[in-house]
Amino acid sequence: MTDQDFYPGLTPGHLGAPVLEPEGRPPGAPRPRFDAPDPHRRRNGLACGLTALALVSVFGGIGLTGYTWYRAQRKPPAAADFAGQGDGSVQVSVPEGAGLTQIASALVRNGVVASSLAFTRAARGSVAAAGRIQPGTYTLKQKMSAAAALAILIDPANANGLTIPEGWRGYQIYAAIDKKLNLPPGTAQRTAQEHAAELGLPDFTKGSPEGYLFPAKYSVTDGTNALDLLKQMVDRAGREFTRDDAVVVAQNLGQSVYALVTVASMVQGEADNTEDMGKVARVIYNRLAKGMPLQLDSTINYALGRSTLDTTVTDTRLDSPYNTYVHAGLPPSPISNPGRQAIMAALDPTPGDWLYFVTVKPGDTRFTDSFDVHQRNVAEFNANRPTSKPSSSASGSPSGSATAAATP
Repeated sequence: MTDQDFYPGLTPGHLGAPVLEPEGRPPGAPRPRFDAPDPHRRRNGLACGLTALALVSVFGGIGLTGYTWYRAQRKPPAAADFAGQGDGSVQVSVPEGAGLTQIASALVRNGVVASSLAFTRAARGSVAAAGRIQPGTYTLKQKMSAAAALAILIDPANANGLTIPEGWRGYQIYAAIDKKLNLPPGTAQRTAQEHAAELGLPDFTKGSPEGYLFPAKYSVTDGTNALDLLKQMVDRAGREFTRDDAVVVAQNLGQSVYALVTVASMVQGEADNTEDMGKVARVIYNRLAKGMPLQLDSTINYALGRSTLDTTVTDTRLDSPYNTYVHAGLPPSPISNPGRQAIMAALDPTPGDWLYFVTVKPGDTRFTDSFDVHQRNVAEFNANRPTSKPSSSASGSPSGSATAAATP
């Protein structure tokens, strides 16, 4: 039985309830007395506190000193750099795709700047330098400050290089090389023929560089010759044509890598703009799959060594393996030197059922799988032409060729 049995409704601690004494002390026993603190113990505690504070101060000072040293160690070291504009003269080549580190290394090797670090810091700290250093050969001085060297490199006018546009044919490239190197006309073409084995061409090209003279900007120095430039172009083309699993893609499309290069060259010559390249490639593949002749005016223009929008009925009867009106399948070799986007279109054509296309006017290329619709589009193209001179097919790529498939 508990106390609650004698005092119903009351609980320990409640107002009016009996106070519960702590266990171990009998009722009425005096409460324990707490002694006053010992002054000696107080002094010892104060001493301990002061000692702890002193230790905190000492270790805090050590920590601050260490942090300051750490920050000093993290501060970028000074980069060796020359002062002024330098003297003498030296040529430095910047290849296609070179990054700041590669360019800086070339400058150090040629004695232009004192350190790679000085140049890369100057370039990364310059808004004007972002993406501005173009491929080419630059005439600089030795012992230049990094800032002075950078000022020359970011000016495109100082880049002595040879630019090959996309879609140029071999004879155009040979002429450009001769002009750039101040060579007699025909020198580069003769070099390509006499040194075909040295160009690095794949065996399946049978020594023909057409399609493998990749369009880009190439460095030219005082010692550059025609063979050097041709080898650079072939090497770059080989790297481009083996990217993106080209061999596997070619097999999936039922073609060889050389066939893909050939398709890309026709896409380059037929498409009015880069957005249409994938569709043009699809038309080519669709017609090949159906056994239809390609009927591309660009191939006839290549055979005749011309660029024109006018393809006559007589032209379509031309006795040439490049006449895709007469001969089914692909022409025997590329008809130009395609760029990266045309290559990608050949590798990854846009899905569709189109069999015909015509550029009615610039920016308006129409694709269809209906011959009747295509004929109406061709009629509109002919009506829009200033001379109103009818064409046997269609129109208007940047290279001046016509389009595809005038007949079903």
